[in-house]
Amino acid sequence: TTYSNGSLDDFHEYGFELEGQRAVNHLFKVATGLDSQILGDLQIVKQVKEGYELSAEKGMISGELHRLIQHVFRAHKRSRNETSLGHGAATVAYAAVKFAMQTFDNLVNKNILLVGTGKIGKVTCKNLVNLGASKLTLINRTRDRAEFVADKFNLEVADMENLPEQIADADLVIVATGATEPIIRPEHMQVAMERPKFKVMLDLSVPRNIDPKVAALDFVDVANMDMLSDVTDEAYKKREEEVPLVKKIIDNEYNNYKLWLNEQRVVPTIKALTQRFESIREDELNFFKNKIETNDFDKIDNMTRRIVNKIAAYSIEHLRDHHESDDVADMVAKMFKLEAANGHE
Repeated sequence: TTYSNGSLDDFHEYGFELEGQRAVNHLFKVATGLDSQILGDLQIVKQVKEGYELSAEKGMISGELHRLIQHVFRAHKRSRNETSLGHGAATVAYAAVKFAMQTFDNLVNKNILLVGTGKIGKVTCKNLVNLGASKLTLINRTRDRAEFVADKFNLEVADMENLPEQIADADLVIVATGATEPIIRPEHMQVAMERPKFKVMLDLSVPRNIDPKVAALDFVDVANMDMLSDVTDEAYKKREEEVPLVKKIIDNEYNNYKLWLNEQRVVPTIKALTQRFESIREDELNFFKNKIETNDFDKIDNMTRRIVNKIAAYSIEHLRDHHESDDVADMVAKMFKLEAANGHE
């Protein structure tokens, strides 16, 4: 609750907890866009990174979890680079902007009016800004909500009473409200009819918020949800075709993580074995120290260290090759009296 406005009760009401394999699977699916609200939405990984960084800052990330997260991020990157899962306009908000781009080529110098700053409106606004739109005006029935969004992107806000003038000045009009009847009706087009110029009007609302009669004007090109849905449906189908490839990437990264995790079982034995060899080397070196010329001691020290490291390397390699077998680790531990280091009494 320190980093949010909610409580544990809120979390248990709206969230859920997963453990073990189910938690790992969920993490991979979210980061690669398979378990996002929008299939292929790769932006969600930013939230995963923020959560990971905050947890790491507070010392709550174990070595195993750190390694897992690295494989999760790698799966995300590979999904983005090796598949087309995140391609195409799979959301209405993005499809609307792509539709506008096909008409205007670029949006940098275009006058754009966005009516409605709810969920779809905010996403559409963000997409427009990301594509270079700067002459963007927002209108919402509740002006405060429009100002809240406008402040984030340094945009203009107009009142609903000025809708006819704003429509007349706009090259692109996007409507995304929750109204149950048309927001833009023929009477709102009177000023635009006095100084007509070509404009695209996109209706992202259900039911439609642009009166069908507006589409009859010869200087207006209107697109509604039905037209944009055709674009998103096609993109969604293409994304679904990429799902098996993404699952293979997840399996590959998860198997690599499991391989690393299994290897960690023999790490205590390897560490104890290395220490035992070094201890024997130092004991013998100290035994003969008084019998060795001072000028030769460093040479003999280096030589014995190289010999011990080479001998140890064969045992370490064998342990890693058989990391899934407890018998091998137990045998090495008993052979060199490493019982305490290997978890035995």
